[in-house]
Amino acid sequence: MKSLDQWLASPWRRSALAALAGALPVFAFPAPSLWWYAYVALVPWILLVRSAPTGKRAAYDGWAGGFGFMVAVHHWLLPSLNVFIFVIGALLGALWAPWGWLVRRFLGGVPGPGRVLAALAVLPSGWLMVELVRSWQGLGGPWGLLGSSQWQVEPALRLASVGGVWLLSFLVVAVNVSVAVLVAVRESRVPAVAGIVATAAATSAAWVWSPRPDVDGRVRIAVVQPGVIDGVGSPEKRFDREEQLTRKLAGEKPDLIVWGESSVGFDLGDRPDLARRLAALSRETGADILVNVDARRSDKPGIYKSSILVGPQGLTGDRYDKMRLVPFGEYIPFRSVLGWATDVGKAAGEDRRRGTEQVVMNVGHGLRIGPMVCFESAFPDMSRHLAEDGAEVLVAQSATSSFQQSWAPEQHASLAALRAAETGRPMVHATLTGVSAVYGASGERIGSWVGTSESSSVLYDIPLAHGVTPYVRYGDWPVHAALLILAAWCATEGVRALRLRRSAPEPHVPPARTVHESPVRPGR
Repeated sequence: MKSLDQWLASPWRRSALAALAGALPVFAFPAPSLWWYAYVALVPWILLVRSAPTGKRAAYDGWAGGFGFMVAVHHWLLPSLNVFIFVIGALLGALWAPWGWLVRRFLGGVPGPGRVLAALAVLPSGWLMVELVRSWQGLGGPWGLLGSSQWQVEPALRLASVGGVWLLSFLVVAVNVSVAVLVAVRESRVPAVAGIVATAAATSAAWVWSPRPDVDGRVRIAVVQPGVIDGVGSPEKRFDREEQLTRKLAGEKPDLIVWGESSVGFDLGDRPDLARRLAALSRETGADILVNVDARRSDKPGIYKSSILVGPQGLTGDRYDKMRLVPFGEYIPFRSVLGWATDVGKAAGEDRRRGTEQVVMNVGHGLRIGPMVCFESAFPDMSRHLAEDGAEVLVAQSATSSFQQSWAPEQHASLAALRAAETGRPMVHATLTGVSAVYGASGERIGSWVGTSESSSVLYDIPLAHGVTPYVRYGDWPVHAALLILAAWCATEGVRALRLRRSAPEPHVPPARTVHESPVRPGR
């Protein structure tokens, strides 16, 4: 132990170890069989931070771990951003510096049972604040939230219907804190075990008492995935391939056909020939077609990514313009300062324009759908608002063509399971090149994924569901609860500091003494 402490005495070694520990939780995301790993993945990081000699060093350990986590969770962006990904990791990793300080404050030394119980509330709340801040779309959005690693765990999906992915993150961190205490602080094992038992009890209560979606009717939705298409004229080739795949659905009686993000590379106002071909496909298949146009608009300036509904008579007038854009991929924040990113990676050469409001579309068969575009499926509030506005099916149109050799397509598809469970509405995730997937109203997978190398049109028979989940009704209440917990702790610390200052003894001041000088006699 002494040799380890000596080894960790080097700030650079300690920072490197913290970065490695911060990267460990990322392994819980790509492999569904490793869902349990998330409940212990933070333990090495917590143990390292609690051993920091000072609060300042603990903050540095939190920062280094946050850097490791952010780089690891976004490593698939390396071909696009190159060295800039490390700049982003360093900037966003700083969000974990206060959390590192909190870990040492509550778990440093030999914490008593009271301090451990407080840690089980404050530390998950602090983690949630980090996730909340970095979830702002200008900072990259809620990609890789810790709770999203539980997308294939049925009890966790039931919890998501109660408090969203935020509740899952809170409980996962609480279990990690409990395990860290069990490992390092024998004197406080009772409250640590109590934390694990409380998490199990919350899961059981959600399983028993949370309302299940009421299944009512079914709908047949087809996903068209053209696969990777490169070379000169690829937008035209992609359209031709999508047209061929869609025509195969004739006679299958789908209620809706969904194409992926950027499936049409031309503004349909400028290309009436494409609009006519889409209308003909709609008549031939008997279903409306939801396409996604990525092009400069003819009716207003700028490039938009838009979900557009096409029926047997042509464009229906239903259009949704993407509101939340991917930083650097679709626009460059503070382009006047960070525009150099285009020189070192595949950053956007021109900023795309944003839409102003979400839209619920009425499909020809009486179905109400809520479209989102790619990155937006990571935002819990967007799917919740669509469910509030009456959407019966959530639809995300995506494209991960640049990242086919990474686990980004699988992770992106998995987010739809959480959004479905949170809202109690089935969700369709349709992509150009995979992975495409469909989930039921409880987050369960329907049918099979369409893999990254596949080019096909697949029809899904999807149960519809009604009712309102607690998450849709009450919103992000775990975040509000975390804010209250942190506010209560800050108030308690303030009162304690004030009492200590008032009770401190007055400084001892020696009494003043008068010095009498001997009189000076005249003549001397």
